[in-house]
Amino acid sequence: MAPVTNGRVIFNSIPTGFPEPGVTTVYDSSQTIDVENVALDGGFLVKTLVLSIDPYFRGRMRSPEVKSYAPPFYVGEPIYSYGVGVVLRSENAGVKAGDHLYGTFTHEQFTIQKDLAKFRIIQNSQKLPWSAYVGVAGMPGQTAYYGWKEFSKAKKGETVFVSTAAGAVGAFVVQLAKLDGLKVIGSAGSEEKVEYMKSIGVDVAFNYKTTDVKKVLEEHGPLDIFWDNVGGTTLEAALEGAAVGARFIECGMISGYNNGGQPIRNLFYVIGKSIIMSGLLVFRLTSKYEEEFYEVVPDLIASGKIQYKEDISYGLETGIILSPRGDLQYCSVHSVRNYCTARLLKRK
Repeated sequence: MAPVTNGRVIFNSIPTGFPEPGVTTVYDSSQTIDVENVALDGGFLVKTLVLSIDPYFRGRMRSPEVKSYAPPFYVGEPIYSYGVGVVLRSENAGVKAGDHLYGTFTHEQFTIQKDLAKFRIIQNSQKLPWSAYVGVAGMPGQTAYYGWKEFSKAKKGETVFVSTAAGAVGAFVVQLAKLDGLKVIGSAGSEEKVEYMKSIGVDVAFNYKTTDVKKVLEEHGPLDIFWDNVGGTTLEAALEGAAVGARFIECGMISGYNNGGQPIRNLFYVIGKSIIMSGLLVFRLTSKYEEEFYEVVPDLIASGKIQYKEDISYGLETGIILSPRGDLQYCSVHSVRNYCTARLLKRK
């Protein structure tokens, strides 16, 4: 077999505001690989099937001198994220051709891996689409599941407010809350998303762009739990609308990701209402909940008790990806629609 193109997505420049496709990241087709003969040196060759694109990427698109909890992307090198790949060849006794792996992949069509400990072999006895394993059954689902189990202390009959409740994390949180018997308030940024929130059980679904968040919480609160994906003025409204002893789960503050952050003007409510605020990073809870997650969640998805939505499209070179027939997929878990987005790589 002749060498084939090994397409890659390269981090090209550090953005100062919103990332720009084709400038911040670029598709590179200059490299080739001989899939049948490339030396493995004790490793294993993986064909990438699905790769996630997530909001935390923005934090990695920074100068290496800027310190953070997650390492930066480096200019001139491929970006990387959670993905699913299939093993084509192996010289590692722990993995064989045909095994499907979940873990962190560079955004390349083919990679030679050496460290099997970085990956989980996915059995997928439920026959879920592989795209599910970078979305609802992957890191976004893990974020929702781990955070809810660890921090919500949910009781039947309580009220939770979920911002970005149509997103990959938020929509999962909504459904966990409903399974626990809570009243759910959810916000999102379009009427399409409002309808989606209603379809997964949100009791009070509203468009924050056209409806006053504070007024909604005054009418339907007080809040026992707030799952925060947004920060900014939404967090301010939740602080004001919280019950005494409310639990705030701080998962993201996307309102400030591209502008240096949004100040919060009423944090004194944390004192006056004895609010418990917990910061959530999924990897810090992995050892506690990972095995439970894979035992429980795929079955919940297969049974329909946890629903999810994907927006499918094709092509690594387009920037965003999925293939039902096993070609490279590029799944953007947080697209403009906040669903799991994917594009199929077209082959000649």
